[in-house]
Amino acid sequence: MLTIGLTGGIASGKSLVARVFSDLGAQVIDADKVVHDLLAKDQPAWREVLAHFGESIRLPGGAIDRRKLGEIVFNDEAERAWLNRCLHPRVFEAYAARVKHLSSQEPDCIVVLDAALLIETGYHKQIDKVVVVYADEAQQLHRVMERDGLPPEQAVARIRSQMPLREKRLHADYVIENTGSREETELQAREVFAALKGLSGGCP
Repeated sequence: MLTIGLTGGIASGKSLVARVFSDLGAQVIDADKVVHDLLAKDQPAWREVLAHFGESIRLPGGAIDRRKLGEIVFNDEAERAWLNRCLHPRVFEAYAARVKHLSSQEPDCIVVLDAALLIETGYHKQIDKVVVVYADEAQQLHRVMERDGLPPEQAVARIRSQMPLREKRLHADYVIENTGSREETELQAREVFAALKGLSGGCP
């Protein structure tokens, strides 16, 4: 089994690369989806987050309003740090459990952890190889404003809440440059995956 950390920044194109890897046979574990499950109603993390941030982030049905939560943590470093301490250990625990299961079912597979904060948490040191998807900040800003309908100041706050991509790429074993066309990015992703398959012994 080969474990891969796939990371980048907000609107850098990480999801596109994850889809290519998945289509080529990788088992992709999406940290955002794990967080979504952790914050589901009545889960322990849901209770902790509501207790900390209060009822203002609770929707009428009981679910957490992730947009409102995002507005708080992307503009308050201390609150963001608290949320990360609450969620990240649980995310990596879920990932480790999934890897353990896959190692018994598909011992030759390539497992990809798709996580925006992989390097910030230091968890990249637990992964065999790290792939960073790169875009420049102007591209990120345009994409996140268009995708999420955010004003410039909120988009910039979200981008700058993460480690700059120029720093993340220093930790990468492979860098995929998402600065051109979608087709160019997909081609790079296929080339990187072919190299990873070679390292893993050519597993499916």
